[in-house]
Amino acid sequence: MKGIRFPADGPVVCIGETMAALAPTPHGPLDTTEDLRLSVAGAESNVAMYLADLGRGVSWLSALGDDAFGRRVRAAVASAGVDVTGVRTDPRRPTGLLVKDPGRDRTRVHYYRTGSAASALGPATLDDERVRSASLVHLTGVTPALSPSCRDLVERALAAPPSQRPYAVSFDVNHRPALWPDGTAATTLRDLADRADVAFVGLDEAQDLWGAGLEPADVRRLLRGPRILVVKDGGLAAHAFTETDGNVCTVPALRTDVVEPVGAGDAFAAGFLAGLLRGHEMRRALRLGHITASSALKVTGDHGPLPDAATIAGLLDLDDEDWPTGGRAVR
Repeated sequence: MKGIRFPADGPVVCIGETMAALAPTPHGPLDTTEDLRLSVAGAESNVAMYLADLGRGVSWLSALGDDAFGRRVRAAVASAGVDVTGVRTDPRRPTGLLVKDPGRDRTRVHYYRTGSAASALGPATLDDERVRSASLVHLTGVTPALSPSCRDLVERALAAPPSQRPYAVSFDVNHRPALWPDGTAATTLRDLADRADVAFVGLDEAQDLWGAGLEPADVRRLLRGPRILVVKDGGLAAHAFTETDGNVCTVPALRTDVVEPVGAGDAFAAGFLAGLLRGHEMRRALRLGHITASSALKVTGDHGPLPDAATIAGLLDLDDEDWPTGGRAVR
């Protein structure tokens, strides 16, 4: 994309906490289930795993406890093709845990992450050799809410003006209200997102944070800094605004039977970023975001299988009329 510098052949580096995750099986309320399924969940590692699925070299940097959950998380992320050699094992702090409670209208998530190994991450994480050679560093609004040192990490990553960074920075607002009890989320997340090269925000979370009546174009007026701003409107569409083009590129979402929405935003970000890194024009990058998000929507976990390469290519090449129902059109 114009105006964004992606150093040749550099990896993507995703930085942030991943937790062990427990969810009822079969899918249903937590208080009546007999069995729980163990998986892993973390916004940044979700992005990393989908980027690996899409053929991109990617590293995940974080910290895990010296415990069974930590070993399970490390193995799961590594098995997706992500480089985890930069993940630190903390002998004193535990791996975070979340428990999903699916309901009729939405899934509630209960977090047990206070004092976790990842909450002790700090600015020194950015001194890792993988970051120094990265083409893109991906962060989310979850990290600065975990601890003062985690907030310092994100602040340092975004401190230099974009033209002076050795890598591009993408930032997904990813607002988690339970992590921001002090009422600072709106100001902090707006400031951080506005300093990123690429920023992602859901229209609903933008409305919650910055004003109930906002439309996508209003969000762009609030966030003028990102060279690319993507405003996601749930299952309807995604809108991409660029610094070099006064027009917005809007691509409808693929029609998908939703099993669970958790993880779809991370999948979308991975697909869109993979498209940018491949040099796709905006419409194609947004389509790849939707295709990847659709994979997450079809499973109860955060990471679902992508279509095969031929199907993805067929979907990307559909005309606009066939695109929303593209799954049928390319069978």
